[in-house]
Amino acid sequence: MSLYSKLQQRAAEGRPVRIGLIGAGKFGSMYLAQIPRTPGVHLVGIADLSPDGARANLARVGWQPAQSRAPTLDAALKDGSTHIGEDWQALVRHPAIDVIVECTGSPVAAVDHCLEAFANGKHVVNVTVEADAFCGPLLARKAAQAGVIYSLAFGDQPALICDLVDWARTCGFPVMAAGRGHKWLPHFCESTPETVWGYYGLTPEQAERGGLNPKMFNSFLDGSKPSIESTAVSNATGLGVPSNGLAYPPASVEDIPFVTRPISEGGVLERKGMVEVISSLEANGRKIPYDIRMGVWVTVEGETEYIRNCFEEYNAHTDPSGRYFTLYKRWHLIGLEVGVSVASVALRGEPTGVATGWNADVVATAKRDLAPGELLDGEGGYTVWGKLLPAYKSAHMGGLPLGLAHNVKLVRPVKKGQSLCWSDVAMDTSTHAYRVRKEMEAMFTQKAMA
Repeated sequence: MSLYSKLQQRAAEGRPVRIGLIGAGKFGSMYLAQIPRTPGVHLVGIADLSPDGARANLARVGWQPAQSRAPTLDAALKDGSTHIGEDWQALVRHPAIDVIVECTGSPVAAVDHCLEAFANGKHVVNVTVEADAFCGPLLARKAAQAGVIYSLAFGDQPALICDLVDWARTCGFPVMAAGRGHKWLPHFCESTPETVWGYYGLTPEQAERGGLNPKMFNSFLDGSKPSIESTAVSNATGLGVPSNGLAYPPASVEDIPFVTRPISEGGVLERKGMVEVISSLEANGRKIPYDIRMGVWVTVEGETEYIRNCFEEYNAHTDPSGRYFTLYKRWHLIGLEVGVSVASVALRGEPTGVATGWNADVVATAKRDLAPGELLDGEGGYTVWGKLLPAYKSAHMGGLPLGLAHNVKLVRPVKKGQSLCWSDVAMDTSTHAYRVRKEMEAMFTQKAMA
């Protein structure tokens, strides 16, 4: 039975999937826009640091005031409306909630939310992929130990890439490479919230109209988010990681199967079976026609002459050899698609992407020369960007994960372009996020360094 049919059945039976949302910012608002249009789900509560901001976003996406009138979670359950408050713990601990959608974008807070949800028997759809990037393998293990499901969020590119990889492998195709698109030139890694809109291609007015956060969007532009999302994909699928970070080969959709081949065959891959990100800009800054900037893709290999003949007979676009074929989605709809994960987790008991091992890591890397005493400002800020590295390299160097490089003081100088180590900073070791990361390192490092 399709997910939609299952949702319709739950609606007909008066047993909707009961959801708690933590964080009602841009991504959360996109999901909120779809909830009234989806059968068989009930958003029981929203927890947000700014309830008034959450209400404003509800109005922005078309909710009527009566839909979020419930004074308590229990009242929301009785009349089918939604409660809005600041108390995320009350939301996570309420026995009627089935699925928590973690949507804060704060990796340290997200770990707290996930762990508490697991402890209270709740499935988690984790939109905050930054947390998954630095401790997702252990979060997945802790969820399984608690008998619940932990999942990446459909609509975000990692889950969509995992879906394409699963399609390929289920069909019997070896996966050569998989990833997403991005607008990239090498100097973008130095971008700050002050320069982001010009590079990104939006005016400040467009950004303000959309309620867009310059620091968050700069994390896309400066390479941090592509590295974070590639880490999530690698850890979920087992695909390898380039030894010195993403290459960002420029390519049109037509050329993806050409560049995502091994170096020995004219492509950019160190070996078969890698994650990579395709740039929508040539090295000189020229925009590539028919790009994959907002999309996802997977390149597969036709191992036999018969399969390659089938590619040709059905006009599948391949590389010149006819051996490599790329399937793609040119767009992703972000929070508008999260309902797929919620339904899959709640009704099929299946995640839409989940870490199965520690293959990749995102290490904080200096945007400029940094001096002792400076505070790192994390993803998308003025001080560091995230570089994708194999987990064994990060483990060997003691790499500082980008997700924990926020509001942390440097204790020694770091040169521009240098990746930071734990020993470069005075880390707050009291957080669950730090302890989970260190627990994961202890559990997976021997395998990662093998």
